[in-house]
Amino acid sequence: MSALIAAFYFFYFALIGVHVIFIPKILTMVGYDPLHIGIILASAPLVRFAIPFLFLQGFQLNQRTFFTALALMLIGAGGFYPALTHFYPLLGVNILFGIGISLVLPYIEVIALEHIGKENYGRIRLFGSFGFIAVSLVLVKFLTAPYIGIDFLIAMALLTLTFGALIGSQQAHTPANECSSNEEGCTFSIVEHIPLWIGFFLMQVSFGPFYNFFTIYTTDHGVSLDTTVWLWSFGVIAEIIMFYFQGRLLHRNLNALLWITAAITALRWLLVALFPNSLFILFATQSLHAFSFALFHTAAISVLFSLYKARRLSQQFFFGISYGLGGFIGAIGAGVVYQYAPTYLFVAGAIAALGATFAFRINNR
Repeated sequence: MSALIAAFYFFYFALIGVHVIFIPKILTMVGYDPLHIGIILASAPLVRFAIPFLFLQGFQLNQRTFFTALALMLIGAGGFYPALTHFYPLLGVNILFGIGISLVLPYIEVIALEHIGKENYGRIRLFGSFGFIAVSLVLVKFLTAPYIGIDFLIAMALLTLTFGALIGSQQAHTPANECSSNEEGCTFSIVEHIPLWIGFFLMQVSFGPFYNFFTIYTTDHGVSLDTTVWLWSFGVIAEIIMFYFQGRLLHRNLNALLWITAAITALRWLLVALFPNSLFILFATQSLHAFSFALFHTAAISVLFSLYKARRLSQQFFFGISYGLGGFIGAIGAGVVYQYAPTYLFVAGAIAALGATFAFRINNR
């Protein structure tokens, strides 16, 4: 099972790499402005936010739902091909793609934590980082036309579906529900831990400028696309190192790790804002991805894994509220800021990360 999960992570995050690094650049290549790019890229996170609420109405993240999500992910990726130059059709297929990816990863994350444990999770999850960096280094050499990037998107979606289906087929006999409805403590409530969820939300809002406009931002400041891909790759290398060695850190206060990594993220975005032309500073800020993504992500899902008995539902809401609502607001906000006040793009990200820091500090008391 560990090998299958590692392969799934490799191709899933290779798929995310194409979508995050190259789709914004592809959209500029075919003539979209920053505001329209922000709207298109915000649609998938918005879906991520909406879907978890279905689970409160009895919808279940079971094997059948998982296989349906894999299919929607592939159909959405394929839809980029005919829809690329048409705003509303492209918005529609990106929403379909968002539905798929919003359901697929939480299902696998719970399986990974159950089979591997939080101490060894990072050593399997790092294969996702390898996938992200591999596709970025390969695609940058071949991206001479927009549709080449779409070909890569479809290929990664197909391989993700293949390994996801292999994992899902081995979970055929697991119960659809995580715990019985009358089990004491088998409930899910955001209200009981409001500062924690506000922190999750603001942390991903802060990533809006990075995930949606970092490639455009750096190239607009004179950094070549090749060098920008190396910046992305360097961040992922730092992430890989952290995933491999983070086991001991996870025995410490997980809530403290959340506010510390959020504070580091605020510093990271501020440095990007102040020194957009300095390759040394940009590479240094990318090294902080080890904390602002790798350590933060593992600490966050581990906190929820221990906090709630309804583990799949808690992971769904984590991805929905952070990567979903936070990603949506971050993408839209970044699009607006970059359209009208581009010099303040990463200052806005730093403010959001600082807000997350305070929220996690309050939760840690």
